[in-house]
Amino acid sequence: MDVEDADSAVAPIAAAIGEPARARMLYCLVDGRARTSTELAAVADVTPSTASVHLQRLQRQKLVKALAQGRHRYYSLDRPEVATALEALHVLTDLNETQFSPRTPHRLREARTCYDHIAGTLGVALFDRFRTLDWVLERDDATDIDLTPAGRVAFERLGIDVQQLLELRRRFAFACLDWSERRPHLGGGLAAAILRVFVQRDWIARELDSRALRVTPEGRRQLEQRFGITAREAKLS
Repeated sequence: MDVEDADSAVAPIAAAIGEPARARMLYCLVDGRARTSTELAAVADVTPSTASVHLQRLQRQKLVKALAQGRHRYYSLDRPEVATALEALHVLTDLNETQFSPRTPHRLREARTCYDHIAGTLGVALFDRFRTLDWVLERDDATDIDLTPAGRVAFERLGIDVQQLLELRRRFAFACLDWSERRPHLGGGLAAAILRVFVQRDWIARELDSRALRVTPEGRRQLEQRFGITAREAKLS
């Protein structure tokens, strides 16, 4: 894709994200939950009819998708890459500061969802630990992540079907820059599977109507026993 083609492809997407009401809608959906147009209208502080127009614009740019269920249409981000782009844009908001000082609320900074994987201090600590344990291997030429033989065994013992994830069209694993920590956490299909396992085993609980994640007492024990991560290291209150 040459420069002119890139300009014509990127500009409409940037314009769709750049309107404040639409940006509020999009960031509301980064937690991976679907919401109705009425709920998104309230988030964006616009009328339902205006929200409908905004959502149509976002759909045209493939930023959101809609699922009809009964009388309602539920909207969610079109694909994980949209959440990744939104997280990356969030990083830019503080780049002009001479010294980075996170303004993220404490609960969100501890642990939260980045679309469908773990972000925040806990996400960064997990990724650091995976590297220390030699479970993951970072490619020299990209942010993509491969598993070492030891890592594959470890994640399969955790209950994750690695081969199935590798066969998906989705990006398997990559370093996702965390906007509150300014260091990477693990993103991609592997990271989404890790969050699912943690939730299923009640090591992590999702907070209602929030991106925040709460680590349960059993989760704290498992983090220390399996990964060597203490509550202090993950800065869990």
